[in-house]
Amino acid sequence: MHVANAVFGWDPMVVSSTILIISYVILFTEKLNRAVVALIGAGVMIMCGVLTQAQAIKGIDFNTLALLIGMMIVVGVSEKSGMFQYVAIWGAQQVKASPRGMMMVLAIVTAVFSALLDNVTTVLLLVPVTFQMTKKLKVNPYPYLILEIFASNIGGTATLIGDPPNILLGSALNLSFMDFVRELTPIVVLTMIALIAVFDFAYGRHMKTNKKCRAEVMRINKNTAITDKVLLVKSLIVLFSVIIGFVCAEHFHIANGTIAMTGAVVMIMLYTWGNRHDEREARTSEIFALVDWTTIFFFAGLFAIVYGLEESGVLVLLGQKFVEFSEGSIDKAVALVLWVSAIVSAAIDNIPFVATMIPVLKSMEPGMGGREAMMPVWWALSLGSCFGGNGSLIAASANVIVAGMAQREGTPISFLGFLKWSIPVMVGSVLIASLKFI
Repeated sequence: MHVANAVFGWDPMVVSSTILIISYVILFTEKLNRAVVALIGAGVMIMCGVLTQAQAIKGIDFNTLALLIGMMIVVGVSEKSGMFQYVAIWGAQQVKASPRGMMMVLAIVTAVFSALLDNVTTVLLLVPVTFQMTKKLKVNPYPYLILEIFASNIGGTATLIGDPPNILLGSALNLSFMDFVRELTPIVVLTMIALIAVFDFAYGRHMKTNKKCRAEVMRINKNTAITDKVLLVKSLIVLFSVIIGFVCAEHFHIANGTIAMTGAVVMIMLYTWGNRHDEREARTSEIFALVDWTTIFFFAGLFAIVYGLEESGVLVLLGQKFVEFSEGSIDKAVALVLWVSAIVSAAIDNIPFVATMIPVLKSMEPGMGGREAMMPVWWALSLGSCFGGNGSLIAASANVIVAGMAQREGTPISFLGFLKWSIPVMVGSVLIASLKFI
């Protein structure tokens, strides 16, 4: 039910829209922490009478938050074993430390890890290994880093848990892990093949090193990357169990958030098993510190802000205008959502954009033939928003983190320099994504 009037008799549609716009502007300028911005926006929604506290809480998607928290714990504990660095070193040695082959392997490893973990964790784990390898081979790390940025955003598109927009969509539409694999993974694989081929032509075929440098890489003992073998076994058991749970969830009607949180609890139990009380409590606190609470509270506040727009009727109005603009055509709606989401996501954080678009598209469904008819539009939103993360250096958190790490290592990635690659890659990947809807 829409709000009749906000505080002082103001129009709730105007109030909620103003709060959203101001919040987005502050988020874009990065003058305040994003969680603080979202929570202030949610608080103002309540203070102005657009929402009650109960409605704000109702608007929070706790399944999404549970999925995020659960996976952060599972991945955070798993990385302590060193398994991810082990795989990167193993892959480089499989191609005999060839600079050209290593670039391809690291891109593939980045894409696969991003599909199963998250982009930020993946680059934090693999970029230091990349610098280690390139220093030994005495080759320029720049093309490796750029390719890993692109691979992280593209690979994260492949699954439910790979990128936050997919987590939002999966929870909002009750989509399963396998829905994303069936619909998006083929496009991701095709895009990665094209991306690696382009980088191999531009950089890989020109990379040279000598036998001495390659021998140094081959001498790296990959087993030293494994810092805790017992934890490795425990982590693998939990990781595989959680992924199997995601795959089977649709058959047992269990929410993805429940699976992730159950995996997290089991991981905590195994990680602290056999410790004294004080050690167990310290380790448990250490694990909870692995959760990115800024992101969790950002999502919570953002959900409340968007729900305010939904309750005030703004999003229904936008949905009606969207139907009119697309003339009721699914094909036109797909093209519009795909390209607009990519372009917008290249300029601003794709999370608030997708969170806002979900109720807009839901309001369109009755006029566009229902949920089943609208599914191509939903997949277009996922592909566009995730691939748009490659559009600029600030378009995704992983991009910013790699740029920061590169700066510290003396290999700066400039905003304009990145654009020379990012715009063609984004446009090319969206064109490839368009093939899905032909």
